[in-house]
Amino acid sequence: MIEQTLSIIKPDAVERNLDNKIKSFFEKNNLKILKSKKVKISKEEASEFYKVHQTKPFYNDLCNYLSSGPIIVMVLEGENAVLNNRKLMGATDPKKAEEGTLRKMYGLSIDKNSVHGSDSVENGKKEIDFFFK
Repeated sequence: MIEQTLSIIKPDAVERNLDNKIKSFFEKNNLKILKSKKVKISKEEASEFYKVHQTKPFYNDLCNYLSSGPIIVMVLEGENAVLNNRKLMGATDPKKAEEGTLRKMYGLSIDKNSVHGSDSVENGKKEIDFFFK
């Protein structure tokens, strides 16, 4: 099934100029980039975006980090885009991510893991609307 999902190239990867490498990785793996833009969000916007995690101990750090520098937000489209993107990203902790995944190749730590991807089609729609209203 053709789906859309949100992908974010996080501040650590933007700072290291990895955006083109990450974008071409998606395209080589059958995910089309429909929309892409570089933005800088506020702590308040990050808090709203990550609201689903607000009860978790890492919530504040996550919001501080996402708002710490420019990010690149993209709408990806393809066959089973949500699951495909999650496989391409790899485990949240780069040390546990499989070889050949984005987080294994570019992630610095569990916090600075270079990319975000929606975890469901429903959340993908919400997250796409958040950035591409």
